[in-house]
Amino acid sequence: MSDEHSRQRPRDRAAGPPPAWAPRGEAARPRKRSGWRRLLPTWRLVLGAFVLIVLLVAGGLIAGYTLVDIPAANKAATAESNVFLYADGSQLARDGEVNRESVPLSRIPKNVQHAVLAAEDRDFYSESAVNPEAMVRAAWNTVTGKGKQSGSTITQQYVKNYYLGQEQTISRKVKEFFIAIKLDRESSKDDILEGYLNTSYFGRNAYGIQAASQAYYGKDSDKIDTAQGAYLATLLNAPSAYDVGAHPENKPRAMARWNYVLDGMVKKGWLSPAERASLKFPAPGKSRPRLGMSGQRGYLVEAVKDYLTSNKIVDEQTLAAGGYRITTTIDRKKQDAFVKAVKSELMDELSDSRKVDSYVRAGGASVEPRTGKVVALYGGIDYTKQYVNNATRRDYQVGSTFKPFVFTSAVQHGATTQSGRTITPYTIYDGTDKRQVVGPDGPVGYNPANEDDRSYGPITVTKATDLSVNAVYAQMAQDVGPGKVKATAIALGVPEKTPDLTASPSIALGPATASVLDMAQAYATLANHGRHGPYTLVEKASKGGESLHLPNVGDKKQAVPRDAADTTTSILQSVVDSPGGTGAAARNSGRPSAGKTGTAEEDKAAWFAGYTPDLATVVAVMGQDSDSGEQKSLYGATGLPRINGGGYPARIWAEYTAGALEGTPARDFDLELEQGAGSPPPEAPSTSAPAAGLLLAAGLLRAAAPSADDVVRAPARPADRPTGPADRPADGPAVTPDHHARAESGGSGGTGWGAS
Repeated sequence: MSDEHSRQRPRDRAAGPPPAWAPRGEAARPRKRSGWRRLLPTWRLVLGAFVLIVLLVAGGLIAGYTLVDIPAANKAATAESNVFLYADGSQLARDGEVNRESVPLSRIPKNVQHAVLAAEDRDFYSESAVNPEAMVRAAWNTVTGKGKQSGSTITQQYVKNYYLGQEQTISRKVKEFFIAIKLDRESSKDDILEGYLNTSYFGRNAYGIQAASQAYYGKDSDKIDTAQGAYLATLLNAPSAYDVGAHPENKPRAMARWNYVLDGMVKKGWLSPAERASLKFPAPGKSRPRLGMSGQRGYLVEAVKDYLTSNKIVDEQTLAAGGYRITTTIDRKKQDAFVKAVKSELMDELSDSRKVDSYVRAGGASVEPRTGKVVALYGGIDYTKQYVNNATRRDYQVGSTFKPFVFTSAVQHGATTQSGRTITPYTIYDGTDKRQVVGPDGPVGYNPANEDDRSYGPITVTKATDLSVNAVYAQMAQDVGPGKVKATAIALGVPEKTPDLTASPSIALGPATASVLDMAQAYATLANHGRHGPYTLVEKASKGGESLHLPNVGDKKQAVPRDAADTTTSILQSVVDSPGGTGAAARNSGRPSAGKTGTAEEDKAAWFAGYTPDLATVVAVMGQDSDSGEQKSLYGATGLPRINGGGYPARIWAEYTAGALEGTPARDFDLELEQGAGSPPPEAPSTSAPAAGLLLAAGLLRAAAPSADDVVRAPARPADRPTGPADRPADGPAVTPDHHARAESGGSGGTGWGAS
């Protein structure tokens, strides 16, 4: 044996001989892969790569979930219209560009909810926020040309609508994915479905199920039936492709999709096969233009918004953000009657050939005395042409429509003349033109003119009211106390901050610039026997199903004693009923009526304020240059020498009142008069008018009224006396002048403020 063979390492000997199957020589070394096999990864490499990918995906998911927050809602998703309704619930108008009105899920019938789920995401309540399988399938179908599909769950679609946008980008899809997962963990399925139904686009500029219900079927979402709900659900896939009202050629496609939705409802157990078989395709109405602000709608909407903000029910910025559903007190029938009356009695009389006719404006307001609800409002011929609301503006003098407040205050406070005679409907005053108003210390430096400088001599309060005699009422305001007159007017409903509501004898002639609506509120208080509560334009209002707190308009207080209000009503009835009364045209209403005419200085406005037991309404015709905004006199308008309250305003009032109350029984006034106001006292010896005027001016006339020996007078009542008829006799004979005034008593005569 050679040395080489005999020398073996201990390790080799210890290991023993190799097994028979072990490769020997070159075969014992690892084989190197050759050819194409060298390109294949080993299983270790594949496993390592898979683990790495899983870790990267998991890390990405964790990072995405951590870094992507749920953002604030986008502006487009939260922008809504405010919806304004008539008192009967029919739609009056919408403001805002976006036609959306959010509603709670409770106002969406279950079958309509199920129809949407059947159309868009049948496993919504049982699945997670995202469906990777559907996303992959949709992506594959899109890539292979089988149609563009989203593969998104309802949660993802809601995230896209409410938080993100409609752009088709990878970054948006990534954000959508993570926000949906977070939202699903933080919100209930019902909340997500409600949000989806309120943000989805249904076509016809309708965002959300409520707007869609109105756009396609003219009804609220809670009135939609199963068949209609299935059609609305159909629209979610492609609104323009399934709108059979705008595109009749779409009907076969729409019906196929509609049937798909209903079949899905049956498959999920949401609809019985029998009910499914009974349903017929519910053809939607034709597409209608949105209700804008034309006609009276703009005036009504602005008045309602001003009411809500000025009463601090909601602030202006919040209201502007939209989403409110506001039911107004406006009665559609009465509103239409007002528009018709103004058109037929005034606007149809205007001519383009007369420049002054272009100045003519009209305003009106009508209030239920018992409830304080504003049931009609006339703001102008068209909001888009004349945007200033003539019913609520406060820049025209109210004229002699203020005079009744002077008499009400006289009865309320038990006021007397300068000679100590209690003021009643039959108290005699001196109606001499430009008569100096006299106070306890003599003339006060105010001598207003009557209309056309007419002098009436001795005249009763009732007759002076019929003929709107300025001299009488200026003196009466002084007798009562201008401060008390002002307080009474405010108590009746004239706003305290009304411009030119000054405590001086001129207050009686109406220099104050209250609005038509202000005056309607005050006259409604007289019609309601002196009980007053602020008017209201809103029946109810809500946002997102949550109601706003509104003032309690049913809570009324006795603003003036009943006999003060009712006795005023009795003399205002005479204005309408007496042969020479300035409000005779109001008799055409065919109902027991009370009212007062008024004309502003220089005939820039003419008024009629009146009421029946059921309705208080004020109408004003105003003059204004559209270009400059300057107030203009109405001399020559409609071809007449002048326009006064007994003309167009009283005629409009009569036609409106007849139309507004048509179909309701006429009621007489139920009056409780002050003592001595029910009938005139016995006549006393006559006195010539000129002499009587001089004596009355000096406060010395006794022949025209019973002496202290003839009548036992009750003491004057304090200002805060309890409500109820006064216990005192009348204080002077009735005097009926032989002459009759023209339709209205007013005008300035050159001395003092002289509007009537």
